[in-house]
Amino acid sequence: MHSEKQKKLITKYGLAGVNKPKMTPKHPTKKAMVLAKVGPHKVKIIRFGAQGMGHNYSPEARRAFKSRHARNIARGPVSPAYWADKFLWSGPSGRKKQPPKSQKRTFGK
Repeated sequence: MHSEKQKKLITKYGLAGVNKPKMTPKHPTKKAMVLAKVGPHKVKIIRFGAQGMGHNYSPEARRAFKSRHARNIARGPVSPAYWADKFLWSGPSGRKKQPPKSQKRTFGK
């Protein structure tokens, strides 16, 4: 029963598996999604990241995100902040895009 639902959701959303995040460039509001395992028998689709927010993943912005969302990140895999931290903001394996040169404000200074 549970694995059938899991398989349906994986094929419906084109995911690689459970707890494997995927970018969603055509979604109107969210940047990425994941099928998260919640408890022993429950799975849940979690969407995270703002689609139109640009791309400032500099070290300063990374520190600011982690301090601002520390309580939500600590909630674990049921939290969108946890997946954003892990997938979008995580050190060398995270996104590497710096703010565009035309950006007037520098973050974290």
